[in-house]
Amino acid sequence: MLSNGSKILFNLLTKYGNRFGLTPPPLPPFYRCRFSQMLHPIFEESSNIAREEFPETKQVVFARVDCDQHSDIAQRYRITKYPTLKLFRNGMMMKREYRGQRSVAAIADFIRQQQVDPVKEIHSMEEVNTLDRSKRNIIAYFENRDSDNYHTFEKVANILRDDCTFTAAFGAVSEAERFSGDNIIYKPVGEGVPDMVYLGSLTNFDLTYAWAQDKCVPLVREITFENGEELTEEGIPFLILFHVKEDTASLEKFQHEVARQLISEKGSINFLHADCEKFRHPLLHIQKTPADCPVIAIDSFRHMYVFPDFKDLNIPGKLRQFVLDLHSGKLHREFHHGPDPTDSTPGQEEMGGEVASSPPESSFQKLAPSETRYTILTRDRDEL
Repeated sequence: MLSNGSKILFNLLTKYGNRFGLTPPPLPPFYRCRFSQMLHPIFEESSNIAREEFPETKQVVFARVDCDQHSDIAQRYRITKYPTLKLFRNGMMMKREYRGQRSVAAIADFIRQQQVDPVKEIHSMEEVNTLDRSKRNIIAYFENRDSDNYHTFEKVANILRDDCTFTAAFGAVSEAERFSGDNIIYKPVGEGVPDMVYLGSLTNFDLTYAWAQDKCVPLVREITFENGEELTEEGIPFLILFHVKEDTASLEKFQHEVARQLISEKGSINFLHADCEKFRHPLLHIQKTPADCPVIAIDSFRHMYVFPDFKDLNIPGKLRQFVLDLHSGKLHREFHHGPDPTDSTPGQEEMGGEVASSPPESSFQKLAPSETRYTILTRDRDEL
């Protein structure tokens, strides 16, 4: 951040420097980005409130990073826009950054919410039967709260609090479930689905976190207007099932085929499902309506490509090939130049040999961070 004196010097150099052969120094990102300048006093005041409400040393720490001076830090934490507000717990960056209102009250309230204990205590085993089975539940049974096992569980719960519901029982209440010692179980979504037991070391944070993350963060996630910006910012294409909300059979089929065919592609494409009614506009881009659902499509953030027919999921390897054709550039190439010479495309002759000049434009890139809210550092996305 530039001091007032530095700002005045910069302005003078900008106005008169050329007359004397002088050039102003490059501006740091904070001064270049008007959104960062607007946030600065709000961020400062929020930190003052946090210091007053949570006076314990280092319980809540506010910090600023000049990403020009510390480009290695910016690169490590994938900073693509200014200002970015990241939350860290126990030295680990949380997946979800702060995207709420940029006001003192909103940021202070966010900090208060983060201070709430994510683990709900169970006072009787009957409470287990009343858990909301539409959510992912992780339940732990401990002999006592003051133990390394519980401290590990608490750290995991703090990190995954937005993805799972965490509950715990202690002492006599949990005794019946501790026949082989402290343990953790996962109750999947839905009735009649068998529980899954954690078999690793309860004092090993990495193992416990990896197990819980696998259970709490599904392979196929739902995209909504609320989480669209977050998912888009991950920077990898979307493979999306558009389905009617009540059509759980199509979703289960899609989830099964993604797990069977595409688990190795997890880091290169996001597997999502979307409500046809809510996302009518993206469907219109690919000349579909909710009446056509279920529909599968890829959004590469430049173009959208439609999977030929949902029934083709039954063809072994068909969905995987669709994704591989995106990565190889085949989908994009064929839209511009027609089918590859080795491929036969029924109906091409009837079309008089014409091919589409351009595939439908991306719909979900519109959910990316807005330039009226952030200074975007990288705008272009390459596509083969």
